[in-house]
Amino acid sequence: MKKLVLSLSLVLAFSSATVAFAAIPQNIRIGTDPTYAPFESKNSQGELVGFDIDLAKELCKRINTQCTFVENPLDALIPSLKAKKIDAIMSSLSITEKRQQEIAFTDKLYAADSRLVVAKNSDIQPTVESLKGKRVGVLQGHHPGDVR
Repeated sequence: MKKLVLSLSLVLAFSSATVAFAAIPQNIRIGTDPTYAPFESKNSQGELVGFDIDLAKELCKRINTQCTFVENPLDALIPSLKAKKIDAIMSSLSITEKRQQEIAFTDKLYAADSRLVVAKNSDIQPTVESLKGKRVGVLQGHHPGDVR
């Protein structure tokens, strides 16, 4: 009798657990901004390539679904996700407190720190004081672009 109760309990536990998972859609629309090589860009044939593109394709393959990539500027990806125009973002999107208030993130996949690049003979240092009065170029929508 104990074995029967234990067996039924396990069956019920596992059947309940499977109901908790959402069905995998046949197609997942993945938003990306292909302007950030080597993570996501376009090759000479206009095809999306890069680490994030390869990773998304492999994830879709492993869960047996189709990936459709939707190109957007970086600053349009979160609004597109919130408007349900895309299902996920794979585009080197930095995790910030502000973004975490709007969308959910996985754990960090890799660290891609930003750098200050200046002419070789420049006396500019990577300090706020040294940058005062200087023009600094950043990509709109990228995390370093949030610095004012």
